[in-house]
Amino acid sequence: MHAIALIVRFISRLNILLGHFFSWFSLAIVLVCFTVVVLRYVFSIGFVWLQDLYVWLNAMMFMGLAGFALFNNSHVRVDIFYRPASRRRKAWVDMFGSAFFVGPFVWVLVVWSLPYVQRSWRFLEGSSNFGGMPGLYILKSFILVFAFVVAIQALALFLRGLLVVLGKEELLPEIYRYQEDK
Repeated sequence: MHAIALIVRFISRLNILLGHFFSWFSLAIVLVCFTVVVLRYVFSIGFVWLQDLYVWLNAMMFMGLAGFALFNNSHVRVDIFYRPASRRRKAWVDMFGSAFFVGPFVWVLVVWSLPYVQRSWRFLEGSSNFGGMPGLYILKSFILVFAFVVAIQALALFLRGLLVVLGKEELLPEIYRYQEDK
């Protein structure tokens, strides 16, 4: 049981670190977008690669933050049933959702996107815009990063739920436990 709690803490901590790292991309996006606007409307010049940059940063940020969002319960959920539920029922819902919704979704995503990403790497694909950024294959690889961070966080949700169902939630620090509504 201690090993399960350790895995939950490790995965959740990894997604917290990734969440803090990728959240800084929002500042970069704002700064790059502001630069594009100033260059265009004040100096009448523009760079396609700079426009690509803030779109690409945005995509990387959202795909990198997906596991952190799942950790924080920031994804869409029908709260009418989940919010008032007991800890045990929440644990069952998380276990069921992880196994029967998130797991198959991630599997389909990886199976269908892997050839797409591999093709992009084979050609060292760049932006389709003339003067755009090279390295589109790196951005496309973030589809797999998205799948990975969501999959491991779903595993952590499943294992956390298992600890609750088995009556061992006290093995987890408070931050990883289910919160009761007041």
